[in-house]
Amino acid sequence: MFFIFVLLGIFALSWVVQARMKAKFQKYSAVTFHGNMTGAQVAARMLHDNGINDVKIQSVDGKLTDHYNPFDKTVNLSPDVYNGVSVAAAAIAAHECGHAVQHAKAYLWLDLRSRVIPTVSFASRWTQWILMAGIFLIWAGPLGILILAIGVLLFAITTLFTFITLPVEFDASNRALRWLDSSGLVSPQEHYMAKDALSWAAMTYLVAALAALANLLYYASILIRRLQFLRR
Repeated sequence: MFFIFVLLGIFALSWVVQARMKAKFQKYSAVTFHGNMTGAQVAARMLHDNGINDVKIQSVDGKLTDHYNPFDKTVNLSPDVYNGVSVAAAAIAAHECGHAVQHAKAYLWLDLRSRVIPTVSFASRWTQWILMAGIFLIWAGPLGILILAIGVLLFAITTLFTFITLPVEFDASNRALRWLDSSGLVSPQEHYMAKDALSWAAMTYLVAALAALANLLYYASILIRRLQFLRR
């Protein structure tokens, strides 16, 4: 019952943080960036200033779908960011380029995250089904316990990935804010807005990691209780 309340609390917190983050980006998307540069131009400028000339900047469909792909070295910006001339667009573009800078400088946590992605993809694909099968068969004996244990192990892998992601995202935002400040493209007020928006975006990753950890502990507690029952 304790874990149920914890999960409900984290779910509520996640909803609040997501809503707040979207509200911040919507607010700052309406503030014209005094540097008068689109997100794509900000990205190009930041890459150039960091001596990076082998990363492609491209537009991708969707909203808040912005990301950096280390495998094909592309900064992918949603249309509102790619074409936008706003504080939000500049902040997001700089953040994604922060990942490109991490890649160029062999940032440890980004390299680690990239290396475990294939394993995490496999785990994510099967975790839910194996956990469900394990819980359904848990009273069937050792086989059910083994299946649940495998599910918990796979869930632990995906949970670990969410925590590895945290330093990657926080560092990318810090790199973005330092560059925006040193480039002279933003005013002090715009710097505050960019920091505010990126801070709320980072909070979504933190809440996701906590939610994953709480879920992992919940399933692990089921497994432990069943093992304790069999030992009696």
